[in-house]
Amino acid sequence: MWLYPKVRIGDRLVGDGEPVFVIAEIGINHNGSLELAKKLIDGALFAGCDAVKFQKRTPELCVPKDQWSVQRDTPWGRMSYIDYRRRMEFGEHEYAVIDRHCRERGMLWFASCWDEPSVDFIEQFAPFTYKAASASLTDHALLRRLRATGKPLILSTGMSEMAEIEAAVEVAGASNLLLAHSTSAYPCQVEDLNLRMIHTLKQRFPQVPIGYSGHEVGLAPTWAAVSLGACFVERHITLDRALWGSDQAASVEVLGLHQLIRNIRDIEKGLGDGVKRVYPSELSARQKLRRVPGIANGQTMAAVPVMS
Repeated sequence: MWLYPKVRIGDRLVGDGEPVFVIAEIGINHNGSLELAKKLIDGALFAGCDAVKFQKRTPELCVPKDQWSVQRDTPWGRMSYIDYRRRMEFGEHEYAVIDRHCRERGMLWFASCWDEPSVDFIEQFAPFTYKAASASLTDHALLRRLRATGKPLILSTGMSEMAEIEAAVEVAGASNLLLAHSTSAYPCQVEDLNLRMIHTLKQRFPQVPIGYSGHEVGLAPTWAAVSLGACFVERHITLDRALWGSDQAASVEVLGLHQLIRNIRDIEKGLGDGVKRVYPSELSARQKLRRVPGIANGQTMAAVPVMS
């Protein structure tokens, strides 16, 4: 019997007491390029990530009609916003290539689906889990459709009040659910991160694994989130933060992501289990430096002469 809530994603258990599950958010940083998407997958694999995540939308449902004709400068020239959104979306061929590319490398992949038809589309690739973006937290119809797949659901909590989070959990149900603390600013200023919300969410939803989805510049806040108990983390990945795109500046380049994960693994080791003990590595210093004998297992330890 597990002491803490855990959710199985693929062959991994995610929850307190397990290694931190690290997600590389590719999102729309592929800029509509399948080759760039494949390079980002390979970069996430090199960095040591456990999974990569994409975003899937039906532009006609997700873009408000009053914005369809708004002109926007894009890598393909100036075009309407709806045409830009269509250009950014991968279709069946692209996702089939992504699916094959990930499976050949043993990399889990999944997507944030922003509307019900997108859930139906992604289902054909049998992902191990889904995510609902912070913007979708109040879209209860979408949450119900995601839950109907029977897959675990990661729910991000940015741009939300606690009452909205509670309502989303009630709709989705706590079983096979994970919550990610997040602040939806790209990039996010450190004073808006509010990392202690990780503790707040753990106390409010003790039956749900709590993680962190970060959009800050730099790595230290994500390490702090792990130290505060985040059992999974998500960071946007990019090949170059100077690339075109709204999420690039809030992303981590491949070598930075490699450093992030390497230090997360060190933090996991360093946190320990909270049980005080004398380690073998301390014995030499204990014998050399302690003047007054201590008590071990209820018995007074023999005095050890001070060595010069």
